[in-house]
Amino acid sequence: MGSESIRAAYGARAAEYTRILGSVEDMHEKDQERIGRWAASLDGQLIDAGCGPGHWTDFLYQRGASVQGIDLVPEFIESARVRFPEVPFRVASFRNLDVPAGSLHGVLAWYSLIHVPPGELSSVLREISRVLTQGGELLVGFFDGSPGDSFPHAVTTAYYWSPKHLGGLLSEAGFEVLEVETRQDPGRRAHAAITAAVR
Repeated sequence: MGSESIRAAYGARAAEYTRILGSVEDMHEKDQERIGRWAASLDGQLIDAGCGPGHWTDFLYQRGASVQGIDLVPEFIESARVRFPEVPFRVASFRNLDVPAGSLHGVLAWYSLIHVPPGELSSVLREISRVLTQGGELLVGFFDGSPGDSFPHAVTTAYYWSPKHLGGLLSEAGFEVLEVETRQDPGRRAHAAITAAVR
């Protein structure tokens, strides 16, 4: 699943996605707590990578974070700029974050890496590692399952990862895993989140 296919799939359903999932109030309380706590522990520039409709970017901004949202899908960025005019957004890919090496203190990738094909995930993690300062942190949310197995996500093909397997890829990319969370909510796919810092 290439970037163009992902961009087209989300672009075609951006308005629907924003209507259904474009509000922090619709997100799990534990996710709000985790993301808020993570951001509060950091002092410096953050990027919400794969920000979608921009709701998590605004969530961070409203809590005083110096943050910008990036997404591959122009329709998401256009909508986010209208909905959250004070927050900076731009079209970009986490395959090329287009910021200097070591310039960021945090990257949020909340369910935005789920569409990255297994063979490309390591290079994406290395790009995130590149832009983070030493000690800078990545917080990634994902679907917990058999590593690399695909499933028919509502918009386009997505992939499961296990905390152990993703933790290994993070280590190879220069990270140290700090915290792992897993959760199984009734009627939903298993959730996992990892916080990792650049060594």
